[in-house]
Amino acid sequence: MAYMTDRKRARGLGSAKSGTAHFWAMKVSSLALLVLIPLFVFTFGSALGGSYEEILAYYARPFPAIVAALTLIVGFKHFNDGVQVLIEDYVHGLANKVALIVMTIISYGAAAVGVFAIAKLAL
Repeated sequence: MAYMTDRKRARGLGSAKSGTAHFWAMKVSSLALLVLIPLFVFTFGSALGGSYEEILAYYARPFPAIVAALTLIVGFKHFNDGVQVLIEDYVHGLANKVALIVMTIISYGAAAVGVFAIAKLAL
């Protein structure tokens, strides 16, 4: 390994072998959120101020429930990917692994709770 040229060492996807894939995953989720957030604001905004029964009837329809669930899922996945980049850049050692695990559990757990709440309203 000591006799490798600089070009040979730099060839590939980078030191972690996943930087390009992670970059594109962030871009795709950003574009999905670019569409989902305005849809969510307009669908959720029309339900604001209603009584509990009106909200139940509103989210019993498939379109508002699907938009809200997709926004939560994609939003928390995007959040998790962004926090992962921050942790990998600024936290080192064992704390890096612990912080990654904790943030993954928190973001997926929050998404699951949100989707469960929407499903409870919708069904």
